[in-house]
Formats: sequence, C-alpha cells, structure tokens
Amino acid sequence: MPSCKTTLVIAASVLLLASCATPPPKNPENICEIFREHRDWYFAAKDTRERWGVPIHVPMSMMYQESSFRHDALPPRDYLLGFIPWGRVSTAYGYSQAKTMTWKDYMRETGNSGADRDDFDDAIDFMGWFIFKTQKVNRVSKWDAYSQYLNYHEGWGGFKHKSYKKKPWLVKVARKVDNRARRYSSQLKSCEKDLDHGWLWRLFFD
Repeated sequence: MPSCKTTLVIAASVLLLASCATPPPKNPENICEIFREHRDWYFAAKDTRERWGVPIHVPMSMMYQESSFRHDALPPRDYLLGFIPWGRVSTAYGYSQAKTMTWKDYMRETGNSGADRDDFDDAIDFMGWFIFKTQKVNRVSKWDAYSQYLNYHEGWGGFKHKSYKKKPWLVKVARKVDNRARRYSSQLKSCEKDLDHGWLWRLFFD
C-alpha cells in the first residue's frame, strides 16, 4: 500500500502534467488572437504550409470544427440499447480528431513514428498531409476548405462516391468550415507580418 508521501508525489505529478496541457484559445473565432496567445502554434502552422503547400487557414478552420482546439478531444460515446455506455463512436482523438488507422498511415508515410495526436505540431502536420493527399487522390484544391472538409470527414472513397449527399447536416457543417476559413484567411493577412516578427521568440522557445 503506497505511503501518504508517495500518494502526494503522484498527485503533484498529475497536477503538473495537467498544468502543462495547452488550453484552448480564448478567442477561437480570430486566428490572429489564436496565434498571439499560442505563438508556437503559428510557427507549427507555418511549417505545415511550407512542407505540404497547405494554406494555414484551411487546416486551422477544420481543426476548430473537429476539436475546438482541445488536445484531448474525444468523439461522443456510443450506447448499447440506447442507454448502456459502450465505448466511443470512433477511434478519433486529439486536436485533429484523427482516427487510429489513418494516424498510423500518416506516421508510416512520413516517418514521424513518435507523433502524438494530442500534440499540436503533430496534429496540424497530419492535417497538412491529409489535405495534400486529398488533392492528389480526389483532385481537390488545397484552398477549397468546403470539399477538403468533406474528404476529411467521409474519407477519400466516401467523397468520391458522394456519400455526403445523403447527409445534409454534414454539408451545412462543411459550409460553416469554409466560411470560417475565409474569415481566418482575411484575418491572417492583417497580422502575419507581426507574427513573423516573433522569429526571436522562436529562437529561444522553440
């Protein structure tokens, strides 16, 4: 049986880990405010743009829709017989709500074997990879947030077979993502130069 001292140490460790978790941005509707609050996110998003040719506002808008920028976001619970908790409706997890199998594909194809779904840098790189592949597989522009989100939600095969046409609610969500992406794009143009001046911050804290 652990001693009181051991229990206190464990409790302190748990609290320390919890305090290290990055909280969601206070104003997720404004991409400039998001990046001012979490400056390292801007540089991670910029790295994704440089690596995959993906405009920053598209994965950021999709991520907001998927997880509200919560590192430990989980899908809704599934219920047996309508009332008995029975796991989750999918294996999605983290900032990007990437499913386990797709995440494994990403790690294998990119060589990023230590990637974590609850790490923002890895999550946005994953989304950049997915958007890049969507362009290759289904010929969808990286700037087309509407169609990119439908691919992200339905998968490449589902999008190709137009499965979203049977889901009017999903089409509405995709339009919402597209509208947010347009706002993010406009907002980012007004603050990106200032954010880039944070290169000295990155030198010491990255």
